[in-house]
Amino acid sequence: MIEPGRGWAYFALFSEIGLLLLATTLIGVLAGYWVGQQIGLVPIFVVIGLALGLAVGGVGVYRLITRFLASFDD
Repeated sequence: MIEPGRGWAYFALFSEIGLLLLATTLIGVLAGYWVGQQIGLVPIFVVIGLALGLAVGGVGVYRLITRFLASFDD
């Protein structure tokens, strides 16, 4: 059960996770598309950009959750 007063903190955390994953994935795909257009191998670089964007997003989510949980360990 969520303690009183922490509901908004969890809402903010989940919102930030969603935006972080959206932004990093979108930037990775668009960068991969751009590089693929320059070289002529669009599908390969879009998949590479997607994988890199998801990896960066995953690291960001890990850091975000670690920092969030550390603030409640008081």
